[in-house]
Amino acid sequence: MNFESIKKIACETISSEFLAIQKLIDFVNDDFAKVVQLILQSTGRVIVTGIGKSAIIAQKITATLNSTGTPAIFMHAADAIHGDLGIVQPDDIVICLSKSGSSPEIKVLVPLIKNFGNSVVAIVSNAESFLAKEADFVIQATVEREACPNNLAPTNSTTAQLVMGDALAVCLLESRNFSTEDFAKYHPGGMLGKQLYLKVRNLYVHNEVPKVSVNENIKNIILEISSKRLGCCAVLNENRLVGIITDGDLRRMLQKHIAVEKLTALDIMSENPKTIQKEELAIRAFEIMKKNNITQLLVMENNEYLGIVHLHDLLKEGFI
Repeated sequence: MNFESIKKIACETISSEFLAIQKLIDFVNDDFAKVVQLILQSTGRVIVTGIGKSAIIAQKITATLNSTGTPAIFMHAADAIHGDLGIVQPDDIVICLSKSGSSPEIKVLVPLIKNFGNSVVAIVSNAESFLAKEADFVIQATVEREACPNNLAPTNSTTAQLVMGDALAVCLLESRNFSTEDFAKYHPGGMLGKQLYLKVRNLYVHNEVPKVSVNENIKNIILEISSKRLGCCAVLNENRLVGIITDGDLRRMLQKHIAVEKLTALDIMSENPKTIQKEELAIRAFEIMKKNNITQLLVMENNEYLGIVHLHDLLKEGFI
């Protein structure tokens, strides 16, 4: 195939899945709402199961539920009927994914779960299938056909299952008032976790604390900035922050003044420096730096100057 043919097939596949997902809105019914309420009221876990490609989607739904505050366990339908059925505990709710709803493993598994007394939720394409008729609640993920030209490879159907699972998870998330702080508890690793939990106080404490008084002479200002190696220093009037002097301020001073020996910090500082409270999230510091095209922020606790958080600190943590 040439490039144009390949791109045409790709676009047709995306369009097919897009249209299939759009039609799912018609299947968000009272049973869907009842399942959300059932899970919210349950003292057990959600067991998500399936066979084949549906099992892979079940794993993703399980991960999404766990990460958004709903305890969930994946159970492969084939393994379940060969010993893993012991995973299911009395108060658990079982969500079973299947396109046809009539695979041999599903036909064996569902009656066993119902004999245990657990509620069974079907996410199924075929609303007339064995699974749909046996389940206590049915969430339809019906598709007219697959994106596959032979109407065989699971494409639209697995995407539909995934979307219904996501819709379920988001309903549960919002019902539980699941916050960014809650999310951070379950995502402590990687950049996502850092954005949700790493604070300015975790970064600035490793830096020097450059500062001068308003009456400090130019020589000592340069020495302070150079020795503390952060490209700036805070200017204090007694203990009150009144300004900042950066490398850029020093360059502008040399352009404006011929005689600089008698200049003090008060003469060359920039007033109203950008600051951030130490308990703010580090990602907030990055956003302020990016917005104002600067590389440092003065760290404060109420009205007290504590130190500096630098763009390099955020670079080390992988924010950029």
